[in-house]
Amino acid sequence: MARPAAVAENAEPVEAQRPTGATSAAKRGGGYTWFDERLGLARLGKHNLRKVFPDHWSFLLGEIVLYSFIVCLITGIFLTIWFRPSMAEVEYHGAYQLMRGIPMSEAYASTLTLSFDIRGGLLVRQIHHWAALLFIAGGVAHMLRVFFTGAYRKPREINWVIGVALMALSLIEGFAGYSLPDDLLSGTGLRFADGLIRSIPLIGTWAEFFIFGGEFPGTAIVPRLYMAHILLLPGILLGLIAAHMSLIVYHKHTQYPGPGRTEQNVVGYPLFPVYMAKAGGFFFVVFGFCVLMGGLMQINPVWKYGPYNPAQVTAGSQPDWYMGWVEGAIRIIPNWESHIGGTTWSWNIFLPGVGLMGILFTGLGVWPFIERWITGDQAEHHLLDRPRNAPTRTALGVAGMTWYAMFWLGGANDIIATNFQLSLNAITWFLRFAVFLAPIVAFMVTKRICLSLQRRDNERVLHGSESGIIVRDPSGHYSEAHVPVSHDEAFTLTQHKQYDMVDTDDDAPVSKKRARASRFLVGDEIVKPTAEEIEDAHHHGADDTPELPRA
Repeated sequence: MARPAAVAENAEPVEAQRPTGATSAAKRGGGYTWFDERLGLARLGKHNLRKVFPDHWSFLLGEIVLYSFIVCLITGIFLTIWFRPSMAEVEYHGAYQLMRGIPMSEAYASTLTLSFDIRGGLLVRQIHHWAALLFIAGGVAHMLRVFFTGAYRKPREINWVIGVALMALSLIEGFAGYSLPDDLLSGTGLRFADGLIRSIPLIGTWAEFFIFGGEFPGTAIVPRLYMAHILLLPGILLGLIAAHMSLIVYHKHTQYPGPGRTEQNVVGYPLFPVYMAKAGGFFFVVFGFCVLMGGLMQINPVWKYGPYNPAQVTAGSQPDWYMGWVEGAIRIIPNWESHIGGTTWSWNIFLPGVGLMGILFTGLGVWPFIERWITGDQAEHHLLDRPRNAPTRTALGVAGMTWYAMFWLGGANDIIATNFQLSLNAITWFLRFAVFLAPIVAFMVTKRICLSLQRRDNERVLHGSESGIIVRDPSGHYSEAHVPVSHDEAFTLTQHKQYDMVDTDDDAPVSKKRARASRFLVGDEIVKPTAEEIEDAHHHGADDTPELPRA
Protein backbone atom coordinates (compact mmCIF):
# COMPACT_ATOMS: atom_id res chain seq x y z
CA MET A 1 0.00 0.00 0.00
CA ALA A 2 1.51 3.37 -1.01
CA ARG A 3 2.29 5.82 1.79
CA PRO A 4 0.86 9.37 1.57
CA ALA A 5 3.25 12.01 0.33
CA ALA A 6 4.74 14.37 2.91
CA VAL A 7 3.23 17.85 3.04
CA ALA A 8 5.43 20.82 3.84
CA GLU A 9 3.98 23.63 5.93
CA ASN A 10 5.36 26.50 3.77
CA ALA A 11 4.93 24.86 0.39
CA GLU A 12 3.96 27.05 -2.54
CA PRO A 13 0.39 26.58 -3.79
CA VAL A 14 0.22 24.22 -6.73
CA GLU A 15 -2.60 24.13 -9.28
CA ALA A 16 -4.73 21.09 -8.86
CA GLN A 17 -4.17 18.50 -11.56
CA ARG A 18 -6.98 16.16 -12.70
CA PRO A 19 -5.82 12.54 -12.80
CA THR A 20 -5.35 11.18 -16.26
CA GLY A 21 -8.18 8.65 -15.99
CA ALA A 22 -10.65 11.07 -14.44
CA THR A 23 -11.86 12.46 -17.75
CA SER A 24 -12.67 9.05 -19.16
CA ALA A 25 -14.38 8.06 -15.90
CA ALA A 26 -16.49 11.21 -16.01
CA LYS A 27 -17.41 10.45 -19.59
CA ARG A 28 -18.36 6.91 -18.72
CA GLY A 29 -20.66 8.07 -15.92
CA GLY A 30 -21.72 11.25 -17.67
CA GLY A 31 -25.45 10.55 -17.68
CA TYR A 32 -25.56 9.44 -14.06
CA THR A 33 -23.27 12.29 -12.99
CA TRP A 34 -25.48 14.82 -14.75
CA PHE A 35 -28.60 13.63 -12.92
CA ASP A 36 -26.74 13.21 -9.62
CA GLU A 37 -25.52 16.80 -9.66
CA ARG A 38 -29.08 18.03 -10.12
CA LEU A 39 -31.17 15.50 -8.17
CA GLY A 40 -28.79 14.07 -5.58
CA LEU A 41 -29.38 10.50 -6.70
CA ALA A 42 -26.22 9.14 -5.05
CA ARG A 43 -27.17 10.39 -1.60
CA LEU A 44 -30.77 9.26 -2.06
CA GLY A 45 -29.73 5.83 -3.26
CA LYS A 46 -27.16 5.38 -0.51
CA HIS A 47 -29.82 6.06 2.10
CA ASN A 48 -32.65 3.96 0.62
CA LEU A 49 -31.14 1.17 -1.47
CA ARG A 50 -29.64 -0.49 1.60
CA LYS A 51 -32.89 -0.30 3.57
CA VAL A 52 -33.60 -3.65 5.21
CA PHE A 53 -36.88 -5.51 4.73
CA PRO A 54 -37.91 -8.62 6.69
CA ASP A 55 -38.53 -11.87 4.89
CA HIS A 56 -41.88 -13.63 5.36
CA TRP A 57 -44.34 -15.08 2.86
CA SER A 58 -47.30 -13.07 4.22
CA PHE A 59 -45.61 -9.80 3.23
CA LEU A 60 -46.01 -10.88 -0.41
CA LEU A 61 -49.76 -10.25 -0.14
CA GLY A 62 -49.19 -6.51 -0.35
CA GLU A 63 -46.91 -7.01 -3.34
CA ILE A 64 -49.63 -9.02 -5.11
CA VAL A 65 -51.95 -6.04 -4.69
CA LEU A 66 -49.39 -3.64 -6.16
CA TYR A 67 -48.42 -5.87 -9.09
CA SER A 68 -51.98 -6.77 -10.05
CA PHE A 69 -52.78 -3.05 -10.05
CA ILE A 70 -49.88 -2.49 -12.45
CA VAL A 71 -51.24 -5.28 -14.67
CA CYS A 72 -54.63 -3.54 -14.64
CA LEU A 73 -53.00 -0.28 -15.73
CA ILE A 74 -51.04 -1.92 -18.55
CA THR A 75 -53.99 -3.89 -19.93
CA GLY A 76 -56.34 -0.96 -19.36
CA ILE A 77 -54.26 1.23 -21.67
CA PHE A 78 -54.74 -1.33 -24.45
CA LEU A 79 -58.50 -1.54 -23.85
CA THR A 80 -58.99 2.23 -23.89
CA ILE A 81 -57.71 2.36 -27.47
CA TRP A 82 -60.60 0.24 -28.74
CA PHE A 83 -63.44 0.75 -26.30
CA ARG A 84 -66.06 3.42 -27.15
CA PRO A 85 -67.83 4.76 -24.04
CA SER A 86 -71.06 5.75 -25.73
CA MET A 87 -74.67 4.70 -25.19
CA ALA A 88 -75.68 5.76 -28.70
CA GLU A 89 -77.55 2.98 -30.46
CA VAL A 90 -75.90 1.27 -33.45
CA GLU A 91 -76.52 -1.90 -35.43
CA TYR A 92 -73.88 -4.60 -34.96
CA HIS A 93 -72.10 -5.94 -38.06
CA GLY A 94 -69.04 -7.54 -36.48
CA ALA A 95 -67.57 -11.02 -36.57
CA TYR A 96 -69.91 -12.56 -33.99
CA GLN A 97 -72.65 -13.87 -36.27
CA LEU A 98 -75.33 -14.47 -33.62
CA MET A 99 -75.44 -10.72 -32.85
CA ARG A 100 -75.42 -9.37 -36.40
CA GLY A 101 -78.21 -6.91 -37.12
CA ILE A 102 -79.14 -6.46 -33.45
CA PRO A 103 -79.34 -2.86 -32.19
CA MET A 104 -77.07 -2.16 -29.25
CA SER A 105 -75.04 0.60 -27.67
CA GLU A 106 -71.64 1.57 -29.06
CA ALA A 107 -70.10 0.48 -25.73
CA TYR A 108 -71.41 -3.07 -26.12
CA ALA A 109 -70.57 -3.21 -29.83
CA SER A 110 -66.98 -2.09 -29.17
CA THR A 111 -66.69 -4.73 -26.43
CA LEU A 112 -67.72 -7.40 -28.94
CA THR A 113 -65.24 -5.96 -31.43
CA LEU A 114 -62.51 -6.16 -28.80
CA SER A 115 -63.42 -9.77 -28.10
CA PHE A 116 -63.70 -11.09 -31.69
CA ASP A 117 -62.09 -8.66 -34.15
CA ILE A 118 -59.01 -7.26 -32.39
CA ARG A 119 -56.09 -9.65 -32.25
CA GLY A 120 -55.43 -10.48 -28.60
CA GLY A 121 -58.36 -8.34 -27.49
CA LEU A 122 -60.25 -11.10 -25.68
CA LEU A 123 -57.08 -12.24 -23.93
CA VAL A 124 -56.32 -8.70 -22.72
CA ARG A 125 -59.95 -8.22 -21.61
CA GLN A 126 -59.82 -11.36 -19.52
CA ILE A 127 -56.37 -10.57 -18.12
CA HIS A 128 -57.71 -7.16 -17.09
CA HIS A 129 -60.74 -8.68 -15.39
CA TRP A 130 -58.78 -11.37 -13.56
CA ALA A 131 -56.14 -8.86 -12.46
CA ALA A 132 -58.89 -6.62 -11.07
CA LEU A 133 -60.33 -9.51 -9.07
CA LEU A 134 -56.85 -10.44 -7.86
CA PHE A 135 -56.20 -6.83 -6.87
CA ILE A 136 -59.25 -6.73 -4.61
CA ALA A 137 -58.75 -10.26 -3.28
CA GLY A 138 -55.11 -9.53 -2.49
CA GLY A 139 -56.15 -6.30 -0.77
CA VAL A 140 -58.64 -8.15 1.43
CA ALA A 141 -56.07 -10.82 2.34
CA HIS A 142 -53.45 -8.13 3.04
CA MET A 143 -55.81 -6.21 5.32
CA LEU A 144 -56.71 -9.40 7.19
CA ARG A 145 -53.02 -10.09 7.77
CA VAL A 146 -52.53 -6.55 9.08
CA PHE A 147 -55.60 -6.84 11.34
CA PHE A 148 -54.82 -10.25 12.83
CA THR A 149 -51.17 -9.36 13.54
CA GLY A 150 -51.88 -5.89 14.96
CA ALA A 151 -49.77 -4.12 12.34
CA TYR A 152 -52.17 -1.14 12.43
CA ARG A 153 -51.04 0.01 15.90
CA LYS A 154 -49.02 3.14 16.58
CA PRO A 155 -47.41 4.65 14.51
CA ARG A 156 -49.30 3.08 11.59
CA GLU A 157 -52.87 4.19 12.25
CA ILE A 158 -52.85 6.62 9.32
CA ASN A 159 -51.53 3.95 7.00
CA TRP A 160 -54.35 1.64 8.12
CA VAL A 161 -56.92 4.33 7.35
CA ILE A 162 -55.32 4.78 3.91
CA GLY A 163 -55.63 1.04 3.38
CA VAL A 164 -59.33 1.12 4.29
CA ALA A 165 -59.84 3.99 1.83
CA LEU A 166 -57.99 2.01 -0.84
CA MET A 167 -60.26 -0.96 -0.29
CA ALA A 168 -63.44 1.14 -0.49
CA LEU A 169 -62.29 2.88 -3.68
CA SER A 170 -61.23 -0.45 -5.17
CA LEU A 171 -64.78 -1.75 -4.85
CA ILE A 172 -66.12 1.34 -6.61
CA GLU A 173 -63.45 1.12 -9.29
CA GLY A 174 -64.17 -2.55 -9.89
CA PHE A 175 -67.91 -1.95 -10.10
CA ALA A 176 -67.40 0.94 -12.54
CA GLY A 177 -65.26 -1.19 -14.86
CA TYR A 178 -67.64 -4.13 -14.56
CA SER A 179 -70.53 -1.89 -15.70
CA LEU A 180 -68.86 -0.42 -18.81
CA PRO A 181 -69.64 -3.12 -21.43
CA ASP A 182 -73.39 -2.29 -21.18
CA ASP A 183 -74.41 -5.93 -21.56
CA LEU A 184 -77.45 -7.42 -19.86
CA LEU A 185 -75.51 -8.63 -16.81
CA SER A 186 -73.68 -5.35 -16.14
CA GLY A 187 -76.90 -3.43 -16.82
CA THR A 188 -78.65 -5.52 -14.17
CA GLY A 189 -75.88 -4.55 -11.76
CA LEU A 190 -76.37 -0.89 -12.63
CA ARG A 191 -80.10 -1.30 -12.00
CA PHE A 192 -79.20 -2.68 -8.58
CA ALA A 193 -76.99 0.35 -7.88
CA ASP A 194 -79.79 2.62 -9.06
CA GLY A 195 -82.07 1.06 -6.47
CA LEU A 196 -79.49 1.67 -3.75
CA ILE A 197 -79.21 5.33 -4.74
CA ARG A 198 -82.97 5.84 -4.83
CA SER A 199 -83.34 4.29 -1.36
CA ILE A 200 -81.39 7.13 0.26
CA PRO A 201 -83.97 9.05 2.30
CA LEU A 202 -85.08 12.45 0.99
CA ILE A 203 -82.34 12.90 -1.64
CA GLY A 204 -82.45 9.52 -3.39
CA THR A 205 -84.43 10.55 -6.48
CA TRP A 206 -82.41 13.74 -6.90
CA ALA A 207 -79.14 11.76 -6.56
CA GLU A 208 -80.30 9.27 -9.20
CA PHE A 209 -81.08 12.04 -11.70
CA PHE A 210 -77.76 13.71 -10.94
CA ILE A 211 -75.67 10.54 -11.41
CA PHE A 212 -77.51 9.03 -14.38
CA GLY A 213 -78.27 12.33 -16.10
CA GLY A 214 -81.99 11.66 -15.91
CA GLU A 215 -84.21 8.69 -15.21
CA PHE A 216 -82.50 5.29 -15.32
CA PRO A 217 -80.78 4.23 -17.53
CA GLY A 218 -80.36 7.61 -19.20
CA THR A 219 -77.72 8.23 -21.85
CA ALA A 220 -74.77 9.47 -19.80
CA ILE A 221 -73.93 6.82 -17.21
CA VAL A 222 -71.46 4.81 -19.33
CA PRO A 223 -69.38 7.87 -20.36
CA ARG A 224 -69.39 9.10 -16.76
CA LEU A 225 -68.35 5.72 -15.38
CA TYR A 226 -65.67 5.53 -18.07
CA MET A 227 -64.08 8.82 -17.04
CA ALA A 228 -64.22 7.82 -13.39
CA HIS A 229 -62.80 4.38 -14.19
CA ILE A 230 -59.81 5.47 -16.29
CA LEU A 231 -58.96 8.88 -14.77
CA LEU A 232 -60.51 9.89 -11.46
CA LEU A 233 -60.40 6.68 -9.45
CA PRO A 234 -57.02 5.42 -10.78
CA GLY A 235 -55.49 8.82 -10.02
CA ILE A 236 -56.77 8.71 -6.44
CA LEU A 237 -55.67 5.08 -6.07
CA LEU A 238 -52.17 5.90 -7.35
CA GLY A 239 -51.88 8.76 -4.88
CA LEU A 240 -53.05 6.62 -1.96
CA ILE A 241 -50.73 3.75 -2.96
CA ALA A 242 -47.79 6.17 -3.14
CA ALA A 243 -48.67 7.57 0.31
CA HIS A 244 -49.12 4.04 1.67
CA MET A 245 -45.70 2.88 0.45
CA SER A 246 -43.98 6.10 1.56
CA LEU A 247 -45.27 5.59 5.09
CA ILE A 248 -44.06 1.97 5.02
CA VAL A 249 -40.55 3.22 4.21
CA TYR A 250 -40.77 6.05 6.76
CA HIS A 251 -42.01 3.90 9.65
CA LYS A 252 -39.82 0.89 8.68
CA HIS A 253 -41.40 -2.47 8.02
CA THR A 254 -43.03 -4.56 10.72
CA GLN A 255 -41.61 -8.00 11.45
CA TYR A 256 -42.64 -11.18 13.19
CA PRO A 257 -41.14 -11.93 16.60
CA GLY A 258 -38.01 -14.04 16.69
CA PRO A 259 -34.41 -14.20 17.88
CA GLY A 260 -32.61 -10.88 17.55
CA ARG A 261 -35.76 -9.00 16.54
CA THR A 262 -36.78 -6.07 18.71
CA GLU A 263 -38.91 -2.95 18.46
CA GLN A 264 -35.78 -0.97 17.51
CA ASN A 265 -34.37 -3.00 14.60
CA VAL A 266 -35.35 -4.84 11.43
CA VAL A 267 -33.86 -8.24 10.61
CA GLY A 268 -33.92 -9.12 6.93
CA TYR A 269 -32.34 -8.37 3.57
CA PRO A 270 -31.45 -5.04 1.93
CA LEU A 271 -33.58 -3.55 -0.82
CA PHE A 272 -30.65 -3.67 -3.26
CA PRO A 273 -29.80 -6.12 -4.62
CA VAL A 274 -31.80 -8.83 -2.81
CA TYR A 275 -35.30 -7.42 -2.66
CA MET A 276 -35.10 -5.71 -6.03
CA ALA A 277 -34.33 -9.08 -7.60
CA LYS A 278 -37.08 -10.79 -5.62
CA ALA A 279 -39.64 -8.08 -6.38
CA GLY A 280 -38.83 -8.08 -10.08
CA GLY A 281 -39.17 -11.84 -10.30
CA PHE A 282 -42.38 -11.86 -8.29
CA PHE A 283 -43.93 -9.22 -10.53
CA PHE A 284 -43.48 -11.49 -13.54
CA VAL A 285 -44.91 -14.40 -11.53
CA VAL A 286 -48.06 -12.38 -10.81
CA PHE A 287 -48.22 -11.13 -14.39
CA GLY A 288 -47.75 -14.66 -15.74
CA PHE A 289 -50.44 -16.00 -13.43
CA CYS A 290 -52.88 -13.36 -14.67
CA VAL A 291 -52.03 -14.26 -18.29
CA LEU A 292 -52.62 -17.95 -17.57
CA MET A 293 -56.00 -17.23 -16.01
CA GLY A 294 -56.89 -14.89 -18.86
CA GLY A 295 -55.96 -17.48 -21.45
CA LEU A 296 -57.36 -20.62 -19.82
CA MET A 297 -60.28 -19.49 -17.62
CA GLN A 298 -63.20 -17.74 -19.28
CA ILE A 299 -64.68 -14.78 -17.42
CA ASN A 300 -67.51 -12.37 -18.25
CA PRO A 301 -68.52 -13.72 -21.71
CA VAL A 302 -70.63 -10.68 -22.60
CA TRP A 303 -71.73 -12.16 -25.94
CA LYS A 304 -73.84 -14.71 -24.05
CA TYR A 305 -75.86 -12.06 -22.23
CA GLY A 306 -76.74 -9.75 -25.09
CA PRO A 307 -77.16 -5.95 -24.98
CA TYR A 308 -78.81 -4.35 -21.99
CA ASN A 309 -82.56 -4.02 -22.01
CA PRO A 310 -84.24 -2.40 -18.97
CA ALA A 311 -87.21 -4.77 -19.39
CA GLN A 312 -85.04 -7.90 -19.02
CA VAL A 313 -82.97 -9.50 -16.25
CA THR A 314 -80.33 -12.18 -16.74
CA ALA A 315 -81.42 -15.44 -15.12
CA GLY A 316 -79.12 -16.37 -12.23
CA SER A 317 -77.25 -13.08 -12.51
CA GLN A 318 -74.47 -12.69 -9.98
CA PRO A 319 -72.14 -9.73 -9.42
CA ASP A 320 -68.40 -10.12 -8.98
CA TRP A 321 -67.62 -11.69 -5.60
CA TYR A 322 -66.67 -8.46 -3.84
CA MET A 323 -70.18 -7.00 -4.30
CA GLY A 324 -72.10 -10.23 -3.71
CA TRP A 325 -72.41 -9.67 0.03
CA VAL A 326 -74.33 -6.40 -0.46
CA GLU A 327 -76.79 -8.08 -2.80
CA GLY A 328 -77.13 -10.97 -0.36
CA ALA A 329 -77.97 -8.62 2.48
CA ILE A 330 -80.75 -7.06 0.41
CA ARG A 331 -82.08 -10.46 -0.66
CA ILE A 332 -82.48 -11.86 2.86
CA ILE A 333 -83.75 -8.82 4.76
CA PRO A 334 -87.53 -8.79 5.35
CA ASN A 335 -89.70 -6.16 3.72
CA TRP A 336 -89.46 -3.01 5.82
CA GLU A 337 -90.77 0.33 4.67
CA SER A 338 -92.01 3.48 6.32
CA HIS A 339 -94.29 6.20 4.95
CA ILE A 340 -93.39 9.57 6.43
CA GLY A 341 -94.82 12.87 5.21
CA GLY A 342 -95.99 11.48 1.90
CA THR A 343 -92.59 9.85 1.16
CA THR A 344 -91.58 6.19 1.21
CA TRP A 345 -88.50 5.19 3.20
CA SER A 346 -87.22 1.82 1.91
CA TRP A 347 -85.24 0.57 4.91
CA ASN A 348 -85.07 -2.93 3.39
CA ILE A 349 -82.79 -1.52 0.66
CA PHE A 350 -81.04 1.40 2.32
CA LEU A 351 -79.91 -0.34 5.54
CA PRO A 352 -78.44 -3.55 4.03
CA GLY A 353 -77.04 -1.69 1.01
CA VAL A 354 -75.75 1.74 1.94
CA GLY A 355 -75.86 1.15 5.71
CA LEU A 356 -73.83 -2.05 5.82
CA MET A 357 -71.03 -0.66 3.67
CA GLY A 358 -70.90 2.41 5.89
CA ILE A 359 -70.75 0.26 9.04
CA LEU A 360 -68.03 -1.97 7.61
CA PHE A 361 -65.62 0.71 6.42
CA THR A 362 -66.26 3.07 9.33
CA GLY A 363 -65.71 0.27 11.83
CA LEU A 364 -62.47 -0.78 10.15
CA GLY A 365 -61.22 2.81 10.00
CA VAL A 366 -61.76 3.60 13.69
CA TRP A 367 -60.72 0.23 15.14
CA PRO A 368 -57.04 1.16 15.86
CA PHE A 369 -58.19 4.18 17.86
CA ILE A 370 -60.82 2.15 19.73
CA GLU A 371 -58.26 -0.49 20.70
CA ARG A 372 -55.78 2.12 21.84
CA TRP A 373 -58.50 3.79 23.95
CA ILE A 374 -59.39 0.46 25.57
CA THR A 375 -55.83 -0.63 26.35
CA GLY A 376 -54.34 2.82 26.99
CA ASP A 377 -51.28 1.70 25.00
CA GLN A 378 -49.26 4.68 23.73
CA ALA A 379 -46.09 2.78 22.77
CA GLU A 380 -44.84 2.23 19.24
CA HIS A 381 -45.14 -1.30 17.86
CA HIS A 382 -42.88 -2.70 15.18
CA LEU A 383 -43.13 -6.37 16.22
CA LEU A 384 -46.26 -8.17 15.08
CA ASP A 385 -48.59 -10.20 17.26
CA ARG A 386 -49.20 -13.86 16.75
CA PRO A 387 -53.00 -14.06 16.32
CA ARG A 388 -53.31 -16.49 19.24
CA ASN A 389 -51.79 -13.90 21.58
CA ALA A 390 -54.67 -11.48 20.87
CA PRO A 391 -57.58 -13.94 21.19
CA THR A 392 -60.43 -11.41 21.36
CA ARG A 393 -59.17 -9.44 18.36
CA THR A 394 -58.68 -12.66 16.37
CA ALA A 395 -62.14 -13.89 17.34
CA LEU A 396 -63.68 -10.58 16.28
CA GLY A 397 -61.93 -10.84 12.91
CA VAL A 398 -63.19 -14.39 12.32
CA ALA A 399 -66.69 -13.34 13.40
CA GLY A 400 -66.59 -10.50 10.87
CA MET A 401 -65.47 -12.89 8.14
CA THR A 402 -68.34 -15.25 9.04
CA TRP A 403 -70.82 -12.37 8.99
CA TYR A 404 -69.57 -11.42 5.53
CA ALA A 405 -69.80 -15.05 4.37
CA MET A 406 -73.46 -15.34 5.41
CA PHE A 407 -74.37 -12.27 3.36
CA TRP A 408 -72.25 -13.59 0.50
CA LEU A 409 -74.19 -16.87 0.52
CA GLY A 410 -77.40 -14.86 0.49
CA GLY A 411 -76.29 -13.25 -2.77
CA ALA A 412 -76.33 -16.72 -4.38
CA ASN A 413 -79.45 -18.11 -2.69
CA ASP A 414 -81.13 -18.79 -6.03
CA ILE A 415 -78.08 -20.61 -7.41
CA ILE A 416 -77.79 -22.69 -4.23
CA ALA A 417 -81.49 -23.54 -4.38
CA THR A 418 -81.42 -24.70 -8.02
CA ASN A 419 -78.14 -26.64 -7.80
CA PHE A 420 -78.91 -28.45 -4.54
CA GLN A 421 -82.68 -28.82 -5.06
CA LEU A 422 -83.50 -26.80 -1.94
CA SER A 423 -86.27 -24.38 -1.12
CA LEU A 424 -85.36 -20.76 -1.83
CA ASN A 425 -87.53 -19.59 1.06
CA ALA A 426 -85.90 -22.09 3.43
CA ILE A 427 -82.42 -20.86 2.49
CA THR A 428 -83.50 -17.24 2.96
CA TRP A 429 -85.01 -17.91 6.39
CA PHE A 430 -81.95 -19.91 7.46
CA LEU A 431 -79.63 -17.06 6.49
CA ARG A 432 -81.79 -14.50 8.31
CA PHE A 433 -80.96 -16.27 11.57
CA ALA A 434 -77.46 -17.45 10.60
CA VAL A 435 -76.27 -13.91 9.87
CA PHE A 436 -76.66 -13.20 13.62
CA LEU A 437 -75.92 -16.60 15.18
CA ALA A 438 -73.01 -17.83 13.01
CA PRO A 439 -70.68 -14.89 13.91
CA ILE A 440 -71.35 -15.49 17.63
CA VAL A 441 -70.51 -19.18 17.30
CA ALA A 442 -67.40 -18.35 15.24
CA PHE A 443 -66.30 -15.81 17.88
CA MET A 444 -66.63 -18.27 20.76
CA VAL A 445 -64.93 -21.16 18.95
CA THR A 446 -62.04 -19.00 17.69
CA LYS A 447 -61.41 -17.48 21.12
CA ARG A 448 -61.37 -20.92 22.77
CA ILE A 449 -58.88 -22.16 20.17
CA CYS A 450 -56.60 -19.14 20.72
CA LEU A 451 -56.67 -19.56 24.51
CA SER A 452 -55.90 -23.27 24.13
CA LEU A 453 -52.93 -22.45 21.91
CA GLN A 454 -51.71 -19.95 24.53
CA ARG A 455 -51.87 -22.66 27.21
CA ARG A 456 -49.99 -25.01 24.91
CA ASP A 457 -47.25 -22.41 24.38
CA ASN A 458 -46.92 -21.89 28.15
CA GLU A 459 -46.69 -25.65 28.67
CA ARG A 460 -44.03 -25.89 25.99
CA VAL A 461 -41.96 -23.09 27.53
CA LEU A 462 -42.20 -24.44 31.09
CA HIS A 463 -41.95 -28.19 30.49
CA GLY A 464 -40.38 -28.48 27.05
CA SER A 465 -41.54 -30.46 24.06
CA GLU A 466 -42.26 -34.17 23.80
CA SER A 467 -39.23 -36.20 22.79
CA GLY A 468 -41.28 -39.11 21.44
CA ILE A 469 -39.27 -41.56 23.56
CA ILE A 470 -41.15 -43.62 26.16
CA VAL A 471 -39.03 -44.67 29.18
CA ARG A 472 -39.93 -47.34 31.75
CA ASP A 473 -38.52 -46.88 35.25
CA PRO A 474 -37.59 -49.76 37.63
CA SER A 475 -41.03 -49.62 39.30
CA GLY A 476 -42.73 -50.32 35.98
CA HIS A 477 -44.11 -46.83 35.31
CA TYR A 478 -43.89 -45.37 31.83
CA SER A 479 -43.11 -41.74 31.10
CA GLU A 480 -42.17 -39.63 28.14
CA ALA A 481 -39.06 -37.52 28.42
CA HIS A 482 -39.44 -33.84 27.57
CA VAL A 483 -36.75 -31.84 25.83
CA PRO A 484 -36.39 -28.20 26.93
CA VAL A 485 -37.02 -25.68 24.16
CA SER A 486 -34.19 -23.45 23.05
CA HIS A 487 -33.75 -19.94 24.40
CA ASP A 488 -34.64 -18.53 20.97
CA GLU A 489 -37.93 -20.42 20.87
CA ALA A 490 -38.74 -19.50 24.46
CA PHE A 491 -38.15 -15.85 23.60
CA THR A 492 -40.41 -16.08 20.56
CA LEU A 493 -43.21 -17.67 22.58
CA THR A 494 -43.06 -15.17 25.45
CA GLN A 495 -42.03 -11.84 23.89
CA HIS A 496 -45.58 -10.56 23.29
CA LYS A 497 -46.92 -7.69 25.34
CA GLN A 498 -49.87 -8.35 27.62
CA TYR A 499 -52.15 -5.55 28.77
CA ASP A 500 -53.43 -5.11 32.30
CA MET A 501 -57.18 -4.97 32.58
CA VAL A 502 -58.26 -1.48 33.58
CA ASP A 503 -60.77 -1.17 36.39
CA THR A 504 -62.86 1.57 37.92
CA ASP A 505 -61.17 0.84 41.28
CA ASP A 506 -57.74 1.90 40.02
CA ASP A 507 -56.21 5.17 41.14
CA ALA A 508 -56.74 6.76 37.75
CA PRO A 509 -60.42 7.47 37.00
CA VAL A 510 -61.74 5.08 34.34
CA SER A 511 -65.21 5.12 32.87
CA LYS A 512 -67.39 2.05 33.34
CA LYS A 513 -67.69 1.73 29.57
CA ARG A 514 -63.92 1.51 29.15
CA ALA A 515 -63.62 -0.94 32.05
CA ARG A 516 -66.21 -3.25 30.48
CA ALA A 517 -64.47 -2.98 27.10
CA SER A 518 -61.12 -3.82 28.74
CA ARG A 519 -62.56 -6.93 30.42
CA PHE A 520 -63.98 -8.01 27.07
CA LEU A 521 -60.73 -7.42 25.13
CA VAL A 522 -58.03 -8.70 27.50
CA GLY A 523 -59.86 -10.20 30.48
CA ASP A 524 -59.55 -13.86 29.41
CA GLU A 525 -55.95 -13.91 28.16
CA ILE A 526 -53.65 -16.57 29.59
CA VAL A 527 -50.82 -14.95 31.57
CA LYS A 528 -47.48 -15.85 30.04
CA PRO A 529 -44.82 -17.34 32.36
CA THR A 530 -42.24 -15.04 33.91
CA ALA A 531 -38.47 -15.49 33.61
CA GLU A 532 -38.35 -16.83 37.21
CA GLU A 533 -41.06 -19.40 36.49
CA ILE A 534 -39.23 -20.58 33.38
CA GLU A 535 -35.96 -20.90 35.32
CA ASP A 536 -37.62 -22.83 38.15
CA ALA A 537 -39.38 -25.11 35.69
CA HIS A 538 -36.12 -25.93 33.93
CA HIS A 539 -34.37 -26.76 37.19
CA HIS A 540 -37.32 -28.86 38.32
CA GLY A 541 -37.51 -30.59 34.96
CA ALA A 542 -33.78 -31.40 35.04
CA ASP A 543 -34.28 -33.27 38.32
CA ASP A 544 -37.40 -35.17 37.24
CA THR A 545 -36.54 -35.99 33.63
CA PRO A 546 -35.75 -39.70 33.32
CA GLU A 547 -32.43 -40.61 31.79
CA LEU A 548 -32.76 -41.46 28.13
CA PRO A 549 -31.31 -44.80 26.99
CA ARG A 550 -27.96 -44.55 25.31
CA ALA A 551 -27.43 -45.76 21.79
